[in-house]
Parts: sequence; structure tokens; C-alpha cells
Amino acid sequence: MTWFEVDVVDEVFGLTPDEVAGVLRTAALAPSLHNTQPWRFRVAHDRVELHADPDRALPATDPEGRELRLSCGAALFNLRLGLRARGIRPLVTLLPGSDAPGALAVVRWGGHRDADEEARGLIGAVPKRRSNRKPFHDVPVPATHRYALVRAAERERSWLHAVADRDERARLRNLVARAHHIQSQDPRVRAELASWTGPRTTDGVPPASGGVRPAPQDEWALRDFHAAERPPGKDYESDPLVVVLCSFQDGPLGDLQAGQALQRVLLTGTTLGLSASFMSQAIEVPQVRHDLRRSLGGMVVPQAVLRIGFGSPVPASPRRDVADLLLAPAAARS
Repeated sequence: MTWFEVDVVDEVFGLTPDEVAGVLRTAALAPSLHNTQPWRFRVAHDRVELHADPDRALPATDPEGRELRLSCGAALFNLRLGLRARGIRPLVTLLPGSDAPGALAVVRWGGHRDADEEARGLIGAVPKRRSNRKPFHDVPVPATHRYALVRAAERERSWLHAVADRDERARLRNLVARAHHIQSQDPRVRAELASWTGPRTTDGVPPASGGVRPAPQDEWALRDFHAAERPPGKDYESDPLVVVLCSFQDGPLGDLQAGQALQRVLLTGTTLGLSASFMSQAIEVPQVRHDLRRSLGGMVVPQAVLRIGFGSPVPASPRRDVADLLLAPAAARS
């Protein structure tokens, strides 16, 4: 442990250093673009601050930092669950401004509250959730499961739009393909992907987590995470559930709300035996995202495109050590 971890962590909300480290490990199990894990935490006696880690931004792939904030929102939801697991009710302030300079969120003590049945289910799902880039089984997602996912997004002030209409599905598929083509022509995007994938990466997407290599017959444009070649007959499912997670407002606040909704949706899916992976290209290219928003009616802001289904087990992606996630306390900054 570093000196500030010993001196500060043991005072937070009455939790021991090991308990606080456990809460932060739970937070760090959130999903992120290329598994960059772009979050850090500042711990004080009365709060935990969530900050973005600019060293892990992807300016070519995510030029506006939307997915960075989305990932941090997902980590914030896990942080909330980690506290709930220890009987603490978290009080969250998003974009606190001068109260916590540079922070995306501040979590304070909100009293004692035991986790209810739903929260316990989500807490148990945190270490089981994976981004599953492998082909799913050709089994439809039941309507009851879809409703549960929609409700999960609503609980976090966001909207989950299931793409069911054939024409709408074709439009979205074309938007994803268009964005994928634009990015594939950008050497900066290709360089970012290469730096966070493959056998040499230490905490990005290793080959075991990369799914299978894309092939011409694939319905959706998928990224090549330098995984193993596809075994014969291992094509992607013909009809996955495709959803678009949306916020009700644009900008950093909407990104953070959507990130929390994203993680609640993913964990809810995990409790139902579902797997998910991202088709992020249509969000990352500004003009394509604009066209996607217009196709959704213009009243909501698309934040993530997900492919959901029943999948086979996949290994966990590597995670950063808790000590690497900690920022020095404010009094120690120079």
C-alpha cells in the first residue's frame, strides 16, 4: 500500500482499509472501451471521489470523451453496489464542480441500509459479468428478459431501445458498417486498437477475451481484437438482440447517467444468464451518431449499442491494482 492508502482509506465511512480496497476493486470491474479502465479515485474521511484518468483516454476512437465518461459512470454504479454490499447507503453528486475540483462524481455517507434482494443479485453479478465477443447461441432472448433490461435502464434515468423492426435493424446495421469503415481508414484509430489488444497488452483486451476473428459473412461489422482464427462452423448468431442505450440529455451529465444505466443493464442481464458485447463504432463517429440519433426520433441521445444473447463462458479481462487507481488526497497535492 502507498502512504496515502494507509493514512486515508481506514477512515472512510467507518470501513477498514481492506473493506475500502474491496469496494474499489468492485468499482474497477466495470466495462470500458478496449478495457482501458479510465478511472481513478480520491479517498477522504467523508467521501470517495471518482475522476477520469486522462492517460487512458482514446482521443482518436473516442474524440469527445463520451465513452470515457460512460465507463466512469459504470464504475460509479459498481462503487455504489460495493458500498451497498457493506450496508452503506451512498449519496452521489454528479459533476460536483468546486466542491471536488476535476471530479466526475462524489459519493458520501448516506446512512446504513442493508442491500435488498435486487441489490444482492446485482452485487453477485459484478464479478461474473464479461464482455462476451464470441458468437452467441441461436436462441432468442425472451420478452420477459427484454422487459427486465428496459426497466433496469429506466431505474437509472435512461432509456433502452430494442431494435426489433426489420427496416430499423437494417438501418442500424448500415450505420455501424459505415462508422466501422470510417474508423478502419483512420491510422490513429487503428493504432489505438493495436496498442490495447493482442498478446502484448497487459491490461487491455488479450486474445482470450477478443472473441473470434471477423469474417466476410458476418451480419454486423465487428472489430478485430486480434483473437484466434475462427473454428469451422463458428459463425455469429443470425438474430441477436440489439439494443441502443440512450440518455435523455446530451453532455457529461447524460454520459454519466447512461454509464450507470449501462452497468445496471449489463448486470441485470448477467443475473438472467445473458451475455453482451459492444458495437461502439456508431457512437464514436460524430456524424454517424448524429444520424443514429435522428433515426431514433431526435429526442434521446444514443450512448451505446449492444449485442445481447446467450453465450458460452469467457475469461475475465485483466484489471489494474487498487493502488494504481488511487489519487493522493487533496492535502497532499502539490
